[in-house]
Amino acid sequence: MTIADLLDRSAAAPSFREALIQFLRDGRSSERIAFSPGCPGIKVERTLTRMLVEYPHLPIESIEVRGVSGCEYFRGKLFVRTMTEERRVSFYWDCKWRAEKEGWTDWFGFPDQGRAAREFGWDCFRVWTEEEVSAISIPIDAAALTDPAEAEAVPA
Repeated sequence: MTIADLLDRSAAAPSFREALIQFLRDGRSSERIAFSPGCPGIKVERTLTRMLVEYPHLPIESIEVRGVSGCEYFRGKLFVRTMTEERRVSFYWDCKWRAEKEGWTDWFGFPDQGRAAREFGWDCFRVWTEEEVSAISIPIDAAALTDPAEAEAVPA
């Protein structure tokens, strides 16, 4: 299943859907899909694919990836935000680990991490751990409340 198929089946917000489609075209960070320049686009895409597999029911508004990348790995934190919550996920994508798990070696006897990355793509995560779910505080406009007593009870 492709990332586009997963997106079609997800509850992601329309603005996030547009941002993801744009990311798939240009591989660039944006307001809704944020990551540092040291994060390769293909590895961010694999992380987003896993996110859509894990959270198809979430009305995702935006994400942020804070990661470090090497030849065979990409590890860090993913922050998934909806209108009401933020989920923090620790991840570790490792195609060398996947090649070892499959028993694949290259001509030199090393784990065939290239084959693992090609054949398994997003499914090379050795770690995907939801660490925390926290509520996003929503500012309340006290002046919009109808009961003056309620307005006084809400600090500005």
